Amino acid sequence: MVVPLSVNTVSLNDLITQGNWGDDDGDGQGTNGVTAMGSVSVSFTDADNNTVSRSDALDICKAPYKMTLSSTGGDLQTKYGLPNTRNFSSQTVTYYINPYSGPRICFVRPSTHSSSFEPSGMVPDKGFLVQSTSSSSYGLNFPTTGGDGLYFDLLIAGVDASQLTWSSVSRGGITATVSWRLPKQGGEEDAWIHDEDRSSYVTRVTLTGPRASDAQMQSDNPSPLTVPSLPQTFELVGRDSSGNEVKYGFVLRQWFVHRGNKWDYWSNQIPWCGRLGYRAPKMKDLTNAKCGSDDRFPCYDGIDGATPSSNTRYHTSYIGAGFFTEWDDVELYFDEMNYEMSFRSSTWTSDATDNDVIFSVSRGTVFLDDGSHRNYIYCTTP
Repeated sequence: MVVPLSVNTVSLNDLITQGNWGDDDGDGQGTNGVTAMGSVSVSFTDADNNTVSRSDALDICKAPYKMTLSSTGGDLQTKYGLPNTRNFSSQTVTYYINPYSGPRICFVRPSTHSSSFEPSGMVPDKGFLVQSTSSSSYGLNFPTTGGDGLYFDLLIAGVDASQLTWSSVSRGGITATVSWRLPKQGGEEDAWIHDEDRSSYVTRVTLTGPRASDAQMQSDNPSPLTVPSLPQTFELVGRDSSGNEVKYGFVLRQWFVHRGNKWDYWSNQIPWCGRLGYRAPKMKDLTNAKCGSDDRFPCYDGIDGATPSSNTRYHTSYIGAGFFTEWDDVELYFDEMNYEMSFRSSTWTSDATDNDVIFSVSRGTVFLDDGSHRNYIYCTTP
C-alpha cells in the first residue's frame, strides 16, 4: 500500500527514498535524481463515523467502512529533462468497503427513547448488542421480560432482510411473531426511530400472550387470568431462497400484565393483581435504580432496585435488570386507538414500609408516596 501500515501520512519524498517510484525515460536516474514535495494520507471510518485502526478486524455490523485517500498539492522534480519539474494539485478519493461474513443480527432494538445513561450493552439509537448466538446461553439476550403487544426490531446485516421468511414461535402461552413492516408513523409510537428512518422497513418481533380484558380491568374482583409457564426459550429463524439463515434466541423469565388506564389507590390496586393469579411487582422487578443515591430515593427496609445498579434513582438500560431497564417507556409502543387498553408509563409496586412509605416507578424512575394518591398498576408472574 502507498501509505505504510505504521503511519497514516507519508511524504512523497520518503516514498521515493524507499524506491516506491518509476522512471520511464531515465530523467531521474542517479543519486538525488528525483525529489518531490507533498504528502499522501489515508483514513478509515465506520458507518457511524468512528475512526478505525488499520489493524482492526472488519465487522459487517459497522459497515460500510469509508477509506479516504488524499494528497496535498506539491511538485515533482528530476535531475534531467526539459521541463524537469511538474506541479500537481491536491486530490481526494473515497472508497467504501463492505466485508462479507454471512448474515448476522447486529442489534436488537426496543425503545431507546428515555434511557438515562448509555450502558456498555446498548448502542444509542440502535439497541442492545446480541450477547450470544449459542442456544445454551440465549438467556443472556434481550428480552428476559415481556408483555402483550410489546415489540422490538432485529437490525440485520449481510442479507436482504426483506427476503427472509419467519415462522411464529409459541411457548408456554406466549407467541413471538416476526413481520416485515414500516415503523409506526404516529407522533409518539416508535418515537425512538429517527424521522429519516421511518420510511425504511424493519424486521419486527411482537410478543402476544395473556392480558387482562376490559371487563377484568374494570372489576375490583376480576376472574383469574391465564398464567404463562415460564421460563421459556424462543428461537426465531429467518431463511431466504438462497439458503441464507439467521437466528435469534432469547429466554423469557417474567411476564407482565396491566390494568390499562384504571387509576386507583395503592390499597385497591395491589389486591387486584392477586385476584388475577399474578402478583404486584417489587422495585427490583421494574428498575435498577439505586436507593440512597439521593434523598428522593432513601433506603428503607432493604427495598432497592435490581442489579447491576444504575447508581441513581433513574434506570439504566440493561438486560435482565427489570422491566423498564429492558423496554424503557412502554407507553410509547401503543397507538391512540389502543391507548386505554395499553401499558401506562407508571405503576405502583408492592414495596412499602411499616411507616406507610409506598414506592412507585415511572419510566424506571423511583417515586415515594403515602398512599393518598392514585396510580396505575402492573402485575407480574412468576
